[in-house]
Amino acid sequence: MEDKTGGIADALKINAAIASAVEELGLGMGIGSQRAAIEKQSLEKTFSIARKKAPTAFLLANLGGPQLVKGYGVKEAKKAVDMLNADALAIHLNALQETVQPEGETSFKGVLNKIGEIAQAIDVPVIVKETGAGIAAEEAKLIASTKVAGIDIAGGGGTSWAAVEFHRAKEKHDQLHQRVGNDFWNWGIPTAISLIETLQSISSVVIASGGIRTGIDIAKALSLGANLTGMAHPILFAATRGPDEVKKTLQVAIDGLRNAMFLVGAESISDLEKVPLVITGTTAEWLRMRDFHPEIYAKRGLLSAD
Repeated sequence: MEDKTGGIADALKINAAIASAVEELGLGMGIGSQRAAIEKQSLEKTFSIARKKAPTAFLLANLGGPQLVKGYGVKEAKKAVDMLNADALAIHLNALQETVQPEGETSFKGVLNKIGEIAQAIDVPVIVKETGAGIAAEEAKLIASTKVAGIDIAGGGGTSWAAVEFHRAKEKHDQLHQRVGNDFWNWGIPTAISLIETLQSISSVVIASGGIRTGIDIAKALSLGANLTGMAHPILFAATRGPDEVKKTLQVAIDGLRNAMFLVGAESISDLEKVPLVITGTTAEWLRMRDFHPEIYAKRGLLSAD
């Protein structure tokens, strides 16, 4: 599943390029926040182009948690889904970004109740998505209590939205928010840790994203137990150069996954989940301090050679 942007000047080109590629390769994609198009109808085409270019692909609509607190509800959720005939809806949580940006909306009180209301009222699955700071076990349990279909952990290690806001502040010569963005540049739970905490805490679908760059990264996430993985940065970069470049980038990732599976003797994803996986260093120490057990992955039974 590919994660991307929308509602900006070149969003039409980017969304069209990614949609064309995922349609051809049989993949799915997630749309960027649709707030802009809900508030300004003329921007709807920057999102609806995805379904036009990908008539059969799995498409994930997107709304922000802060907007739910400020009044968005079932009506806006249905509009976001209908805008591209989406197969599911993501509600993203971006507290770190909102905290750092000068115009940030930092009220999240009641967001879980609103998420639950939407999940019960619309006809497509709802997932909750972080945006680069990761999900801890405690948060995963709270989110799962709303009866959503799944969680995209979006852990630390990929795009830092605090860094994005740092650069925005720098362009505006806003030294205060530059300093805040710099201080929180690396804030968050690393993806591998967030993934393990979430997988060991809930039974819902779990999507791994946040620094997923290669087929080897995908293989590691799937081996840990992720149901799906998401990539953003490599795909967005490729999309600026057109659908053929997106396709090439995705094919490299797919081939990397196949090669990794071949090299560990895994013929299927279920086989990959049985391959011993050694977790060391800070990641292992963190997990042990949190009473999770990284050694269980290293002790998984070896596959037979036939």
